[in-house]
Amino acid sequence: METLLIEPTDSSPKVVLDKETPLFEISGISRPENVSGFFGPVVEWLKEYAKDPLPETKFDFRFEYFNTSSIKSILVILGELKDIEEAGSSIKVLWYYNEEDESMLEAGELLEELSEAPFEYIPEEE
Repeated sequence: METLLIEPTDSSPKVVLDKETPLFEISGISRPENVSGFFGPVVEWLKEYAKDPLPETKFDFRFEYFNTSSIKSILVILGELKDIEEAGSSIKVLWYYNEEDESMLEAGELLEELSEAPFEYIPEEE
């Protein structure tokens, strides 16, 4: 399966989806103009991965910022992770946040509640 690597810009996050490593990560700032266009390849990659997932899938979210338009796409990604879990992979979502950024922690808690995906919260120093 091909690795999906999207380099970050001033308005879009870095994406690394690599089954071989395995590394599944979205990091940085997410406020792309065309949110569904940006995240579309991510969702398609995860759908393909769900056909033959690894026994364990850890997905790292390391957002510095994301806008409200990105929330829907993040929820779609979390929904794909639930499908991957149903395909036999144990799922763990690692939500990294700046320990001084209470709103990013709260956003993760809300996304966990809405998606019912298992989150682990990892505070980081600035």
